[in-house]
Amino acid sequence: MADRAALLERLRMLRGIGRAFTDFRGHTRPLSDESLCGLLGAFGHDANDTDSLARDIEFLEARDWIRVLPPVTVLPSGARVPFTVLVPLLPSIRWWIELEDGAVLEGEIDPAELPRVEDRHLRGLWYRRLALDVPALPPGYHDLRLSKTDGSALGSTRLVITPGGCHVPQAIREGARVWGPALQLYTLRSARNWGIGDFTDLAGFATASAALGADVLGLNPLHALFPAEPELCGPYSPSSRYFLNVIYIDPEAIPEFFASDAAQRLVATPEFQARLAALRDTSWVDYPGVTACKLEVLRQVYRDFVLQADRERRQEFLLFKNKHGHLLETYSLFHALQDHFVAAGTMGGWPAWPAAYHDPEGLAAAAFASAEADEVEFHAWLQWIAAGQLEAAADAAREAGMRLGLYFDLAVGPNAGGAETWGHSDLYAHGATIGAPPDPLALQGQDWGIPPFDPDTLREQAYAPFTRLLRANMVRDGVLRIDHVMMLFRLWWVPQGASSAQGGYIHYRLDELMGLVALESTRQRCLVIGEDLGTVPPEVRDAMAAAGVFSYRVLPFEREADGHFRRPADYPRAALVALATHDLPPLASFWSGSDIDLRERLGLFPEPDQASEERGARETTRARLMEALRREGIEPAGDPPLAELQRYLGASPSAVLMLQPEDWLEMESPVNVPGTHLEYPNWRRKLVADWPEFMTRDTVRRLAAGIDRGREPEEV
Repeated sequence: MADRAALLERLRMLRGIGRAFTDFRGHTRPLSDESLCGLLGAFGHDANDTDSLARDIEFLEARDWIRVLPPVTVLPSGARVPFTVLVPLLPSIRWWIELEDGAVLEGEIDPAELPRVEDRHLRGLWYRRLALDVPALPPGYHDLRLSKTDGSALGSTRLVITPGGCHVPQAIREGARVWGPALQLYTLRSARNWGIGDFTDLAGFATASAALGADVLGLNPLHALFPAEPELCGPYSPSSRYFLNVIYIDPEAIPEFFASDAAQRLVATPEFQARLAALRDTSWVDYPGVTACKLEVLRQVYRDFVLQADRERRQEFLLFKNKHGHLLETYSLFHALQDHFVAAGTMGGWPAWPAAYHDPEGLAAAAFASAEADEVEFHAWLQWIAAGQLEAAADAAREAGMRLGLYFDLAVGPNAGGAETWGHSDLYAHGATIGAPPDPLALQGQDWGIPPFDPDTLREQAYAPFTRLLRANMVRDGVLRIDHVMMLFRLWWVPQGASSAQGGYIHYRLDELMGLVALESTRQRCLVIGEDLGTVPPEVRDAMAAAGVFSYRVLPFEREADGHFRRPADYPRAALVALATHDLPPLASFWSGSDIDLRERLGLFPEPDQASEERGARETTRARLMEALRREGIEPAGDPPLAELQRYLGASPSAVLMLQPEDWLEMESPVNVPGTHLEYPNWRRKLVADWPEFMTRDTVRRLAAGIDRGREPEEV
């Protein structure tokens, strides 16, 4: 009988499971056998069946040798394409490349004259991997086929030629150092919105920010959530990352609203206005209340669109549906089904539905789509409206003078019960969730509850889902932040039933994924920022630098080996710098230590003395920050010294500086407490003032003026 330990070790290597990792304290943490078995189980392997393990290993080892070409080949222009053939070699092989623009290149080669990469003996046969020289090709998606001279096919691959790096806007290339606010859109208050920041607020806030000198406006993920279950409001656990959160729609900005007497009468009633006033007045977003109001009106506006819309508007909607095709159809069908099942009392998304509905292409789903075609169409219409209003906000930012415009945020994964996993169930490892090992933000580790891409299946599909995801989130001439950019290299998988600390790292093809990011970035003229906080392997930072992906540097973590804060001059040029993030407390809370009190009340310190230790460490941190300011000739005056810290970071050569409106408003309540779910109302806290009022305050104007003076273009 084969040695089980040896089989597990071989399968671990084939699946890219890390044997150990270095934690945030610099300690090496080995992967336990229990965790390894759990992670292999997430790939569908039975760790207790040695015969099954042996068969799985044989298949994985043979697969990439017995086929001539892999499903996808991602290379820079001019690189040789590896392919595999049987020995003895054919006397001649024909190659044929169809370029993305339809042009065709072809030729004939003698395999014996090609460079040999490697030989392998499998199942009594010898295979040889060779390197094929192909003509220099433009960046893009091409198709390479190999055949015998008689025309019979040998194999094919999607040949992705990558550019030298990501797009960097001209202003940044010319030395500009820009700044802007980092906004959680739902936190915006205004006298006209319906209890949550919306796309009309976004356009106005962008214009007001540009008037203060901002060139970029950062946003939380705007991905589609769950209108039928509005309490599922976490922007980093979306239903679908391909589409938008319709709660941000401004119903009164839809052209058909003005033609709908019924909708206008409904909104004008004293009862409805009282509901809106109550929603605006709360300190926390009332997601069920906001969703109920908006959907009630949006359904009426949709009915009037169906009955009364002019030909031009109908044609625009049809073009939108054609553009997004099957992806939009599946998304819309999912949400129509979710409405149906939630109304019947079934919560939790598609895994809780009857099994007949688990297949989007199955008979049950098809019958529902036919019977409830209008409901399905309604959800597609909502996406069209949302996309149009977001595009108008992006246009407003540009028209106001922002050189970078809107900055979108791509979440690391979708909710396990949402439209994205329903439509592409085979693409995800459902036996594990994504999280993070213990770190300073969450000493118990984190389990985000979202399923990871199966790296093998993703590659077998030639990375098409990943490419579509980039296209859906890269705004042209804008900025994309990739949350947890380490996902391009490795993800912390937590096996089902295990704690986050019992997870392990699964590796992905960093070179290929980074090449796709660069290709889509250049096509959309979109600056890419990788959120590289936490434990960052050197391979990731090296790949980011090579591909032109900007780093994400946050002041509290930018320390030298002795614990002192890094000087502004030592920050990298290709970086975004910030005082904090949505996972950190606002500056006022950080300075007072009230965030430590909150975490203690929530039971987030595993050991009894850790809160006291944290308070002592915070006192040292504050002292070192004051020391860092004075070292740069900045005398701290504020308590906390917000203006001085903004000036400190603003003096760095880093191209982008992001600031939080919460700090301008001296707020202490965090928007999110990592490591909590129901213990704290994450993603609900609003700003404490209406944005049209506080954006014109003298204090905010002075803060902005100070930033602008410190971020003038420098010579490069």
